[in-house]
Amino acid sequence: ALLDDHPSGSNRALPPAHGQGRRLSGELRRDPLSGRFVIIAPERARRPGAKRPALEPPTEEELGACPFCAGREEQTPPETFALADQPREANTPGWQVRVVPNLFPAFERQEVVVHVPRHARSLAELGEEELGRVALAWRERAEAARSEGFTYVHAFVNEGREAGASLPHSHSQLVWLREPPPAVAAEAGGECGLCEVLRDAETYQVASRGGLVLLAAPAGRLPYELLLAPAEHAGEGAFESELLPGALGLLAEAIRRLHAAEGAVPVNAWVHDGAHWHIEIVPRLSVLASIELGAGIYVNTVPPEQAAATLREVAG
Repeated sequence: ALLDDHPSGSNRALPPAHGQGRRLSGELRRDPLSGRFVIIAPERARRPGAKRPALEPPTEEELGACPFCAGREEQTPPETFALADQPREANTPGWQVRVVPNLFPAFERQEVVVHVPRHARSLAELGEEELGRVALAWRERAEAARSEGFTYVHAFVNEGREAGASLPHSHSQLVWLREPPPAVAAEAGGECGLCEVLRDAETYQVASRGGLVLLAAPAGRLPYELLLAPAEHAGEGAFESELLPGALGLLAEAIRRLHAAEGAVPVNAWVHDGAHWHIEIVPRLSVLASIELGAGIYVNTVPPEQAAATLREVAG
């Protein structure tokens, strides 16, 4: 076996290096939620050539050609859903949130949710009412997906080119799936791994409000990986939960805290709509290489305890 058994199942010592009687310098942790392994190795941050990605600044070309801004509705596929204060014709200005098919889908059904008509570049720039409308659009589209036989909707946000975003205007995507994806299905068996994480959350907690908690993932894959979840195990799904608008508000706060601590960094965030739904937030502060991709062991150069302490100290 790669690892010896450990009573807690979360923190384990590294095995000796092959052919040597010494141990490696990092600390190996096992994530109770996903089962993946992570090496906490802060000394790796000092290696030569280490560089952290950052969001590219806006350009005049971006502002003049963004297809998601109000008034350019003809530059996207016809909308499938929209929220507006007053009656309007489809595919015209006057909307507050607009949903359109992805122009280059990877799946049978894949939609883009344009969060606001103005040119906001991050979820962190949206206000409470705007985020509430995004939550409502997610809920309505999840209900539409289920009515058409798609039992699972994967909602996610990509910010920055390193995070996979091709357009900077704040948006999310909804992938309609016939069954839960593997990463969500793997969390479904046995005792709730998220509840296990939350029982020992004090060291890792960044913020909490309205029945939700934001914490540094104890076995985060990359620096400053965060978990956002209901504090209590609830039977309802994410899209039905009355906590969803607040969760998007706390997600926006989390990104603001990340920006305050590390600058405007690329970020991925997604919903796992399982028995204890949650949002995973992964800043793209390092590059996945052969250890992560080939061995399935992630290397995190910022101890999650340190990440939590840093994010608690900055404004959100």
